[in-house]
Amino acid sequence: MDTVYIETSIISHATSWPSKILAIAVLQDQARRWLEFEAPKYRLVTSQFVIDEASRGDPDAARRRLEILENVGLLLPDPEIETIADRIVSGCMMPPKARLDALHVASAVLAGVE
Repeated sequence: MDTVYIETSIISHATSWPSKILAIAVLQDQARRWLEFEAPKYRLVTSQFVIDEASRGDPDAARRRLEILENVGLLLPDPEIETIADRIVSGCMMPPKARLDALHVASAVLAGVE
């Protein structure tokens, strides 16, 4: 079974109130459908970075996000994550403002997620 790293935007789109902006509403629908129909085909994993992000903001919204993450495997922290993320940013693969995204990528890479 293939492994998929679940990043915060999937959880946020799937649990947020339906948007009146069509492009966002489509993303929300896709996230909900993917979690319902496609996610069971994979072993889902995430990182503490996602848990931390999902915990922020409105308490009710945070609760909904964390409920979805309850059944997602949590990757173990790796001391190399920061180093890999720094290399991703310094190598211009991601801009400095996207360092958190680089941490997500580094977490997935070091855990062997394809």
